Parts: sequence; structure tokens; C-alpha cells
Amino acid sequence: MDAAIKIVLVDDHRIVLDGLKRLLDNDVDFQVVAAVNSAEEALKVLAKEPIDLLLTDYTMQGMTGLELANQVKEHYPGIKRVLLSMHDEAHLIKQIMKAGVDGYLLKSIQETELKQALKQIMNGLPFVSPEITKLMMADLSSGKKEELLTDREQEILRLIVKEFPNKQIADKLFISERTVETHRKNIFRKTNTASIVGLVKFAFEHNLV
Repeated sequence: MDAAIKIVLVDDHRIVLDGLKRLLDNDVDFQVVAAVNSAEEALKVLAKEPIDLLLTDYTMQGMTGLELANQVKEHYPGIKRVLLSMHDEAHLIKQIMKAGVDGYLLKSIQETELKQALKQIMNGLPFVSPEITKLMMADLSSGKKEELLTDREQEILRLIVKEFPNKQIADKLFISERTVETHRKNIFRKTNTASIVGLVKFAFEHNLV
């Protein structure tokens, strides 16, 4: 490779961010220009620095990794956009792939595979973790009718309609408040509603409550 790949890393978990930075800094083929904790910080860096590739977490407070990737596509079309996540739900993967990202990698990816994937993406070949490919093939071959909302989203919707706050929903389902907030945003987007009233109407129309 002629020049090091200039990368911006985005993850709101400091330990993950530090680990990725250390991993790539030790390889002459990569140059970590910035390692930041939010999409908003990443956009500030992109406005000032020439970057080849954005490697971002999907689930973050505020703007999600996918929302960030979409903004980058609009304003900096030459930058490769790669999402790194622990989510392997079929509906989410479809949403991400429809957005035309250059790569979707699971956080379980091995060090050598991550580096190879980033180099492949820079050469113009999209990369998806093999586990994701298997999951998508299984989903296609199952012949199941795709539901608008996942089982978890339907579960959270019922609690939102009952006016449970995020913390109570998180405690009840043994998940983090941030995960609840991400699901909440996805539910409002998928149901095309902007208020609890609209959500209640949707829930009754679809026999979810």
C-alpha cells in the first residue's frame, strides 16, 4: 500500500476506542487521525482533516453511527464508511446495508480480519462480517414474513404506550437506558409517528396492545 489509510475512529466507550487506536497505530498501513467519543465530534474533525475512512460504532448517545454515516455520505462522498457493532439482528443489518455503507463489522472480529477488511474496503470492495452474511442468508431462506417491528421493539412499544420512562423500561427488560433510547428512536421512525398519541394509535391499529 502506497500511503497509510487515514482513519477517524468513533465510539462512546473509551476502552473500545483506546483498543482500536492502539491496534491500528501499531500498523504502518494505518494512520489514526482522530479517535472521538461522538458523531458530532467526528463531523468537526472531518470538516478540517482529509480522511480516507470512518470507522464508527452503531449505538451511540445522540446521533447514531448510521446517521453519522449518512451525513458523511452526503457531505464527504469520497470517505469510506464502516460500521462496527455488536448488533446482529437481521432487520438492523438490512437497514444498514440499504444505506449503502462500505462495511459492517461485528465487534467480535479478529485483529487480522479487521485490518484486512479495512484494506479491502479502501480498494473499493465492500466487506461484511461472515457471521452477518450467514445470518442474512438464513433470514432469506426462512421465508418468514418480515415484521415492521422486532419482538423487542414491540415489547418496548407496549411499555412506552403505558407511559413507562426509559429507566423503568431498562430495569424491567435488563438492558441499558441507552439501548432503550435507540429502540425508542427506531420505533418512532419505523411507525412514522412523532408523539405518544401517534404511537398509541399505531399500537391499537396493529393489535400490539
